[in-house]
Amino acid sequence: MRQKIVAGNWKMNKNLDEAKVLIKELKKELKDGLREDKRVVIAPSFVNLHYAAKKTKKSSIEVAAQNMHQAKSGAFTGEVSADMLTNIGVNIVILGHSERREYFGETDELLAEKVDAALANGLEVIFCFGELLEDRKSGNHFTVVESQVKKALFHLKEEAFKNIILAYEPVWAIGTGETATPEQAQEIHAFVRELFVKEYGNKTADAISILYGGSVKPSNAEEIFSKPDVDGGLIGGAALKAEDFVLIIKSI
Repeated sequence: MRQKIVAGNWKMNKNLDEAKVLIKELKKELKDGLREDKRVVIAPSFVNLHYAAKKTKKSSIEVAAQNMHQAKSGAFTGEVSADMLTNIGVNIVILGHSERREYFGETDELLAEKVDAALANGLEVIFCFGELLEDRKSGNHFTVVESQVKKALFHLKEEAFKNIILAYEPVWAIGTGETATPEQAQEIHAFVRELFVKEYGNKTADAISILYGGSVKPSNAEEIFSKPDVDGGLIGGAALKAEDFVLIIKSI
C-alpha cells in the first residue's frame, strides 16, 4: 500500500518565535498519532530546521529541508550540504521546486546531481515537477513533465525509489489561487505512474507516492485526494496555519 503523505512547505515564512508556536499547535492537534500508512512532514526554513527536528523527534511529525547543495562541502557561500542536514536530524529534502527552478536557475541536470547526493547521504527526496501556464495552454504539459522526471530521476536504479516521493506542482497553480481540477491532477499523476511502469515495472510504479501541490486548501483537499493516483499533497500557504493544515491532513 502506498503511503499517504501531507507535507507543508513553509517557504521563506515564519521566524523562530512563529515557528515555535506553529509546531506546538501541530503537535497538540496530532498528539494521538497517525495511522500506519499516513505521514505528515513540515519543511521550515534552514534557520528553524534544528529547532523543528529537535521538537518533533518524539512526535508523528517529520521534518524536511527545502533545498540542499549537491557538494559534500566547500566554498559555496550560503549553501547547506546533505551531511549538515542529517547531522541535525533532518532526513528528508525537497528538490526541484518550481521556485528553485525559476528564481535560481536549477536545471534537470543539476537536480539529478542533487538527488544523487541526497540519496548517497541517506536522505529521502520529495522531488517536484510541473509545467508552466504556457505549457498547459499549448498542450505541451505531458512532454514537459516527462522530460523533468526522466532527466532528473531515470538514471537511478530501481531500489532508489524506496526513498523518492514525487510531487506534481503545476506552476500556474502555485500561490495563485488557481487549482488544477481533481481530474487534471489525476491525469498527470496517472501519466507519471505509467512512465514508471514502462521504465521500472508495476511494483515500483505502484509503490511510489505522488503528491499534488498547487493551492490546496481545506475546501478542496478531500476531492483532490480522493483520486486514485493522488497520494497526498505538498502544501504551501495553507501549511502556515495549524487549523488549515490539520484539516487537510484529516481529509485523507
